[in-house]
Amino acid sequence: MFEEERAQAYAAVSELCEKAGAKKGQIVVIGCSTSEICGDRIGSNSSPDMAKAVFDGIYAALNERGIYLAAQCCEHLNRAIVIERAAVPDKEIVNVVPQPKAGGSFATTAYHRFKDPVVVEEIRADAGLDIGDTLIGMHLKRVAVPVRLEHKTIGRAHITAARTRPKFIGGERAVYNDDIK
Repeated sequence: MFEEERAQAYAAVSELCEKAGAKKGQIVVIGCSTSEICGDRIGSNSSPDMAKAVFDGIYAALNERGIYLAAQCCEHLNRAIVIERAAVPDKEIVNVVPQPKAGGSFATTAYHRFKDPVVVEEIRADAGLDIGDTLIGMHLKRVAVPVRLEHKTIGRAHITAARTRPKFIGGERAVYNDDIK
């Protein structure tokens, strides 16, 4: 069930990792509206079965690369983050367990599928994928840069991707890491 959406999620995250230059140990934040994937308005039709399929595709793509998945909860949990404890050893943990209609089906699935899940209020991820216009920007490092993907949708949900880069400091005469060969 939902094999097409699982495959689309895998392909989109794989492409994001490639184009963003994501490296082992980094964090990719995912905001996911299963309602939007199913063609409904965000927050109106949470689908645990769709969440499981999309999660499986995303988690497989990230695990192959040794990259951590950060699952953004919905606005009812202030867009808190479900993540593996190993990815955020020094972060303050909050006491909540997401549910399909209070956190969202995707975050709930992540919480139940991770080996050692924790929930934190915020992170600064290296890259991200927004599935269904869930607004992941608050969880990206500065400076966020758009990543143009060939994959534009998962199911019926619009997707937007981003990577981050260090801030440029010093003006026009500065030498940046990218300039040093």
